[in-house]
Formats: sequence, structure tokens, C-alpha cells
Amino acid sequence: MINKIYSFVEIARLDKPIGIYLLLWPSLLGYVLAGINSELELKNFLIVVFGSILVRSCGCVINDISDYKIDKLVKRTLNRPLALGSISLIEAWLFFLALSVMSLLLLFETNSLTIKISIFFAFLIILYPLTKRFFVAPQFILGITFGSGSIIAYSLESNIFSMSLAILYSGIIAWIISFDTYYAMEDKNDDEQIGVNSTAILWGNNSIIYSKILHIFFYMCLLTVGLINSFSYLFFLFFFILIYLFFHQSKIIKEEKYIEAFKINNWVGIVALASFTFEIIYLG
Repeated sequence: MINKIYSFVEIARLDKPIGIYLLLWPSLLGYVLAGINSELELKNFLIVVFGSILVRSCGCVINDISDYKIDKLVKRTLNRPLALGSISLIEAWLFFLALSVMSLLLLFETNSLTIKISIFFAFLIILYPLTKRFFVAPQFILGITFGSGSIIAYSLESNIFSMSLAILYSGIIAWIISFDTYYAMEDKNDDEQIGVNSTAILWGNNSIIYSKILHIFFYMCLLTVGLINSFSYLFFLFFFILIYLFFHQSKIIKEEKYIEAFKINNWVGIVALASFTFEIIYLG
């Protein structure tokens, strides 16, 4: 019984929360950004946190349902519950349904605008695993989908979208494409053999330089949001930390430790969120 429960924990990746964090930080960036024009509510903060956990878990389960045959062929994923057989396909579908119902119940606690936006992006979450088969750059779909948390969280507090939100969302999409390309580089050889697409394959030897450009674009978007909203100089001091993380990540990439480079982005998200929180909530 304990082993079965842990298998469900594994298929939802609750034992590997890095993915939850990398969905949560962009969402909270959008939530905090909305604080420029409105007083943030604790209820909405909790919705963003629990929503990120549920949505990421849903995404992982549907991804494994879609890829369980492929996962058996990839060294990094062959021990996933579905590929290993510790969970049946029917059990995985039922678990996905349960997580989806919980997500919907949470969604119904929000406003009509948030519900409409969330339902639209929910279809992309389901579609994403399939894009690896027919779209040469599935990381772009991932960026659009997981970056949407910033828009959804913003809509909890405001029904008027700003230029700052559009810039932030653009930057977040670039950031997600960047760090997921590093993640994809770990599986590049296996993906090529089984015919799965990724930006790591599409860009080949240029993957690192393109990912760095996208990462820098994300930083520029954060700076632009700060300039548009006349943030204090303290906001820009946080960028010394972000710049350090960028060069530290570059050093790790040179050592071909792609998963470690991917994980550095958890700290990038924390620092970016801290800069927004300090400026908008504390000083604002």
C-alpha cells in the first residue's frame, strides 16, 4: 500500500518539487505585479500556490500517460511508475481525473475572467506532451503554457491587463524555453534515437548560445517592467545576484552538467520574485 501511494507521488513528481517551483515563481511574479494597481488578497495567493501544485501534477501525469512507451526507452525516465508498471494506465487516468477535479474546484473559487483564461490554457497543458511528436520546438508550447500562470495569477487581482504584464509574460516564455532547453540537452541522444523533438535537437550546437540569449531577454524584460513602473534603485540591485546566477549557470553548462544548470533557475525565480515583492509590496 505504501509503495502504491509513493508511486502516485512519483508520477505527480511531488518528490521532485523543482518543477512546482518553476511554475510557481512565474505565477507569483504575475500575482505580485498586479499589486501595483490593487491590494493583494491572501486568498488569491493561496489559490496561486495550490493551483501551481495541482496544475504541475496534472501536467506530469498526462505527460507520463502520453509518453510511457517512450519512457521505457530513455535511461532517465525508464523508472517512472507507468514505464515501470507500478501504476496501471487506468490508475494513471483516474489519478489525472481526480487532480483535474480538484483543480476545477479551486478554479471555481476565482472570477469569471480567470476561469476563461485558465480553461483556454488547460487545453494547451493536455496538448503539450503530444507536441513533442509533431512540433520541432515543443519548448515554445511549454513556455506559453507554463508561463500563463503569470497572466492567470494577475487576473485574480485585476481585469485590466497592462503593458507591464505583456512584457513580463514575454520574458517568462523566453526564460522557460531557455531552461527547458538545458533540460532537453540531457536527453538529446535518446530523443534523437526515438524521434522525439526538442529545441536541443533543433538548435544543435547553437542550443547553448540561443538559450543564453533567451535568458538575457528575460532579464531585459524584468528591467523594462522596473523602468516602466519607476521602481527604486533597490530593485535593480537584485540584478547583481541575477547576473551572478547567469554566469554561474554558464560555468555549469561548460561542464555539461545540464540538469544542474536547469536547477539553478529555481534561484533565478526566487531572486526575481524577491525583487518584485520587495519593490511592490514592501516599498509600495
